[in-house]
Amino acid sequence: MFSLAEKSLYVRSIDLWIDSMRPRERCYVSHGHSDHAREHTTVITSVNNAKVCRLRFARRAERQRQTTLLDLTPKRAPCAFDEHEFNAPWMLGDHRLTLFSAGHVLGSSQLMIEGEAGSFVYTGDFKLEPSYTAEPPEVKKCDVVLMECTYGRPQYRFPPRAETAGEMVEFAKTALQDGAVPVFFAYSLGKAQEAIAILGNGGIPVAAHGAIYSMTKVYEEAGVEMPYYVRYDAEAFDCSHALVWPPSGKTLPKALKDKPTRTAMLTGWSVDKGMMWRYGADRGFPLSDHADYPSLLRYIEMAQPKKVLLNHGWRDFVYRLRALGVDAEYLEENTQLSLF
Repeated sequence: MFSLAEKSLYVRSIDLWIDSMRPRERCYVSHGHSDHAREHTTVITSVNNAKVCRLRFARRAERQRQTTLLDLTPKRAPCAFDEHEFNAPWMLGDHRLTLFSAGHVLGSSQLMIEGEAGSFVYTGDFKLEPSYTAEPPEVKKCDVVLMECTYGRPQYRFPPRAETAGEMVEFAKTALQDGAVPVFFAYSLGKAQEAIAILGNGGIPVAAHGAIYSMTKVYEEAGVEMPYYVRYDAEAFDCSHALVWPPSGKTLPKALKDKPTRTAMLTGWSVDKGMMWRYGADRGFPLSDHADYPSLLRYIEMAQPKKVLLNHGWRDFVYRLRALGVDAEYLEENTQLSLF
């Protein structure tokens, strides 16, 4: 039995929250993005995601200290990490739990819960296309799957990653040849490391925002081989480098003041018309850490579930699945369901 309460999934039979946005006693955290990762008394997660979360939690705490003059909220003890390797099952009560790769970002995992009622998989955010910096994705057969459907409409079909990578390198080379600094806006966890790998392996020297630089060091500590890159330094910035910068810092750094630039946003939403106007970028590249529409369908074909539950995406994807003969349902808040 599980329920969707307070925008969080709760598995009642084993007293386990999943990707909860509120502090819990015990919660599984699928990956380190801020819309999934919060501090809990005990965080169940993968070994590599624990590395990512330690950095992000420490950075979040530091920001809070810097912005709060008088903090009267009760202090929480540091969260404990219950770390598990991929495909290394363990028992929680009378259920067997297994983490396996989601291919989304470093350490991102899917969760399988197996018991007398059958097998249940929570995908979290995932993609099926191979990544340059994240672990290879996996799909496991199950009875019930709860999956995200961020790009659950037919227009969201991404070109092969290698094709997008080639276009990114060409964009950077052309900008540099024209005397402009190419700037790639990418989230500091996941997409930024993909950008550094793509550009660096394409012969483009890269300078990265401080937060991106620190996260990329975590990737290297986890064994991911990265090409040449340096930390952005306003005083020493070399305009022969491409710059990888977080979207939240859309104001260009002072080293680029009065210098020509070519900006690019890395997002799956770039397949939408008007993307450049929306993001204020010169170019958009559909480099995504999520599954596109064909991949969502392919996942279901590979997993062969009896029932598909959906969240985090287009609600009308459920009707597209039903038209294909799939028993599908979109989870609403306060929904309570048995596995079957």
